[in-house]
Amino acid sequence: MDKNKRFISGIVPPMERSEPAWWLAFQGNKLLVHLESSSVSIPCLVEFAELGLTPLDQHYLGRLDNRHCYAVRLAEGTVPPTGMSFEGLRQVYGRLDKDLFWIAARAVQIVDWDRTHQFCGRCGTQLRIKTTERAKECPQCGLLHFPRLAPAIIVLVERGRELLLARSRHFLPGIYSVLAGFVEPGESLEETVEREVKEEVGVDVKDIRYFGSQNWPFPHSLMIGFTATYAGGEISLDDSEIEDAGWFTIDSLPPIPGKISIARKLIDWFVAKQDKSPKGNH
Repeated sequence: MDKNKRFISGIVPPMERSEPAWWLAFQGNKLLVHLESSSVSIPCLVEFAELGLTPLDQHYLGRLDNRHCYAVRLAEGTVPPTGMSFEGLRQVYGRLDKDLFWIAARAVQIVDWDRTHQFCGRCGTQLRIKTTERAKECPQCGLLHFPRLAPAIIVLVERGRELLLARSRHFLPGIYSVLAGFVEPGESLEETVEREVKEEVGVDVKDIRYFGSQNWPFPHSLMIGFTATYAGGEISLDDSEIEDAGWFTIDSLPPIPGKISIARKLIDWFVAKQDKSPKGNH
């Protein structure tokens, strides 16, 4: 997020609202935006009703530069006002203000959690929203339900001047990326890195180092990035998940993910490191 802008998360909405607020409205997982020549924007209104639309649910998110932010869920079949459209988050990346994009990524997860957690999984009673934290509470048995968040590792494996890239069966045509997978119960993050690499491409790794993390709202993941060094083994594919994999130099990279993803940040980091190192250094 831009250092000149600051988002402060919040749970309790203001008692009164007289200034325009940001309204991040979703139909399913698509965001309601104003269409402009080369960009899109989010409605900034005192009340969402000014658009002539009635939300099913509304959630307070916090403040961006002292402007309140709300997430809204709209019914399926809602017709957008003139000059507006429902767009997927991947489609608005780079066209929407970057700070608002990542608030939208937060908003869509809260809206989806609210929609899919209406009843208690233990006793079946209808849940109620807690006013002091981002959670729902069962009035019958007291069980708390927090927004779903799935931790997943993503790792760049390097071997000298080469990096390991793979093509998953669900990727867009031609795209290769670094390896990733969800954390299983009882695992440390490092154990997940070792298991996922071994399962997907059959090689061993060492020197696992933390790189960074990224919220990934497709649909509700927290990506924890690592780098690792090749330790042995030959590439052997898990045919159920991986279509192809191989070692690549920075001069022979296949098509890779866009700049929205931590996968691209890992690859860019490797490329920058190779550009700075002597060509003969292996």
